[in-house]
Amino acid sequence: MLKNTILDAFKRLIEPSIDREIRSDLTEKAEEKAIKVFGSNAKQLLLGAPIKGKTVMGFDPAYRTGCKIAVIDETGKVLDIETVYPTAPQNDVEGAKEKLLKLIKKDKIDMIAIGNGTASRESEMFVADMIKQADREVNYAIVSEARSICIFSFKTCN
Repeated sequence: MLKNTILDAFKRLIEPSIDREIRSDLTEKAEEKAIKVFGSNAKQLLLGAPIKGKTVMGFDPAYRTGCKIAVIDETGKVLDIETVYPTAPQNDVEGAKEKLLKLIKKDKIDMIAIGNGTASRESEMFVADMIKQADREVNYAIVSEARSICIFSFKTCN
């Protein structure tokens, strides 16, 4: 009877618990490895210049945490990074405009790539209004936010 109880406890309780724990550990390790491989592959893709012969400002729109800015030159080198708050709740439109116009002049920015996620419409209106005051011709485009976030993340964190 004791032997049957031990076998039953192992089959119903102990073995499934060990299986779940091992599977969970292996899944976690596999996910970490997959992220590293993806990051390595994406980094190589993104290290090239975004637009040949153009200096680009990546504009990752947001509300609460501010809009993240990264300026990349024609060779793919990071020139500047900044965070501005032209959207709610801060609504620092004038401060953001001043910072970005300084960057446009300093880094000779040709193009602004605005991410298409949260706050992109508000950011587009802000950028369209701001570039009218720039002392040089600057164009903008709405781009896949995955691309603009990757450019910002990989170029500024390495």
